[in-house]
This record gives sequence, C-alpha cells and structure tokens, in this order.
Amino acid sequence: MVQQTTYRLRLPSRTENLELIRDFVSKIARNAGFSEEEVGKIQLAVDEACTNVVKHAYNGDTRKPIDVAVRIDYDRLTIVVADEGKGFDPKAVEISDLSEYLAELKVGGLGIYLIRTLMDEVEYDIRPGVRNEVRMVKYLLKPDEGERDVGGGEAGSARKKVAGNSRG
Repeated sequence: MVQQTTYRLRLPSRTENLELIRDFVSKIARNAGFSEEEVGKIQLAVDEACTNVVKHAYNGDTRKPIDVAVRIDYDRLTIVVADEGKGFDPKAVEISDLSEYLAELKVGGLGIYLIRTLMDEVEYDIRPGVRNEVRMVKYLLKPDEGERDVGGGEAGSARKKVAGNSRG
C-alpha cells in the first residue's frame, strides 16, 4: 500500500513560473504511476487552474503567491491550487454545449470546462481575499476497475458516478 504523501510548492504568481508548476506536478504524477496520457491531462488541468490565478484572481499582480499542494493516496492524486485573490462563482461558468459556445465566440470559461473534463473530481472553495481553492482529483485506478475484481462491477460503476460529480 502506498503511504499518503503531500508535496507543496509556493511561488509568485508569474506566468514564467507555470512551467515550474507543470514540472512539479507531472513528476509527482509519473512517480505515482500515472500513464503519460493521464500525466498530460493532470498537467493541463493544473496549468489552467494556475493561469486563472495569475490572470483573474490577481489581475497580473506578481507579488501574490500561488500555492500548489499535491497529495498521493493509494488510489488517487489530489491537487489543490490556492490563492488569496479575487474570487469567482464556479456555478456561473457553465458550458453545457461546447459547439454552441464556440459558435457564439464567447470568451473565457474554457479553462474551467477543461479542468472539469480532464479530472475525475473538481471542487471549489471560494473565499475572496482570504483563500480560494480548486481541488482536483485524478484516480490512479478507476473505482470500477479496482472493485470489479473484488465482488461486482455494479458497485464500482456507482462509486465512479458519485466520485465524478463536482460539488463546485
């Protein structure tokens, strides 16, 4: 069994630091056993979350920090990206039909859509000016894969549906 381990990184919110964050997260994901395809998804989701902090939460103020915490559990990788900037309402950013969204040439919101699409779970805790967090989870083994071996695919499928829902 893999021991729970948490890694933390705190950097100024500068676009040139996004590469350091991507490298940090991708190395941990690889070491945890994720495939290169899954590492790429995790990396893109984290990059989108951090880019949103730089551009929107801090409006380019490079003196403010981005905090990234990556926790490895036996079956998942949990990444929390946090800031102390301007918050937003994640429920207000809803893209139900991507083709309609693109046809209308809307601007913004695709980063959040990508994060929700690329990760298994996404939750937000928004407290503007205090601490805003986006919590992203990627399962190492899809819950229905691991449970099917020990007694039934139905329970595993149900667990995945619950785990895949976003509360944010």
